[in-house]
Amino acid sequence: MKQNTTSLLTIAALAVGAVTLNAASQEFDFKDPKGVNNVSFQLDAPLESISGNAKGVSGTVRFDPENPEAVSGTIIVETGSLTASNDKLQEHMLGDGWLDAAGYPQITLTAKSISKVETTDDGFKAHLTGDFTLKGVTKEITVPVSFTYLPDMLSARTNGAAEGDLLVIRSTFTIDRSEYGIKPGQNTNKVAEAIEIRLAIAGAAPDA
Repeated sequence: MKQNTTSLLTIAALAVGAVTLNAASQEFDFKDPKGVNNVSFQLDAPLESISGNAKGVSGTVRFDPENPEAVSGTIIVETGSLTASNDKLQEHMLGDGWLDAAGYPQITLTAKSISKVETTDDGFKAHLTGDFTLKGVTKEITVPVSFTYLPDMLSARTNGAAEGDLLVIRSTFTIDRSEYGIKPGQNTNKVAEAIEIRLAIAGAAPDA
């Protein structure tokens, strides 16, 4: 009888431990009603420097602060939300010959794996490998990324409207527009081949 009781207690303890581990992993929603999440870009050609940003950010990321290597999810940027420094430039950028926002309405980055994780004062930094999709072309890329986990800080972001945790993701990386079929080799004096992309976005995990 004592042996059975011990076995039952062991099973119960394992079950509680499993629940605790699952509870540590949360899904963070990056849809941003306030419009403060930001993705910016810059192309620095010999004759012209082009920069802009996008506000249409969404997606979900599953993250466990105790196990950052297990991160998964997709960040989405609405192509049509990209803005440039003047109206004519923006029209060209979103048109058929360049990004073709009508034909390819989303730009996505889907996490596949995390490596070289290092603890920082406010979270983690690592290398993220994932699939980056732009204008219908998907390439595997590896980029530096930092995660800042902010427990119980959703209330401060929403002025008390919701309780929960926040996850802030930051990254700066460069892609080559020719690899994504964006007028490869053309207009390089005015439109750089290299596109620098910067992410500074926060996702929310509201309390149940």
